[in-house]
Amino acid sequence: MRGAVAVTARLDDVTILSGAESLTLYEFNTRTAKHYFCRICGIHTFHQRRSNPGEYGVNLACLAGMSPFDLAEVTVTDGVHHTSDSEDGKKRVVGVLRFMAGKTSPCV
Repeated sequence: MRGAVAVTARLDDVTILSGAESLTLYEFNTRTAKHYFCRICGIHTFHQRRSNPGEYGVNLACLAGMSPFDLAEVTVTDGVHHTSDSEDGKKRVVGVLRFMAGKTSPCV
């Protein structure tokens, strides 16, 4: 699990303002998706999607002024079974994460 909240953007709508020289590309199995990571800290910044190569999945935490905690809910999909590999082409939702300000874990 990557642990990044990815938001969708068209390829032409993404501009890297700084740090492009620190990005490194990783291509998995089919090499359709292009995953970019910071080679200094290792954070997953964005990826050209395998399910739609005309889109990027952008790590919300890498956008200036944005935080995953700005979202009330985040749908979590199965990271093992890719939508392009399934007969129905549907995402496999495995849960929902909810952020509740001021709440602590029962384990604390």
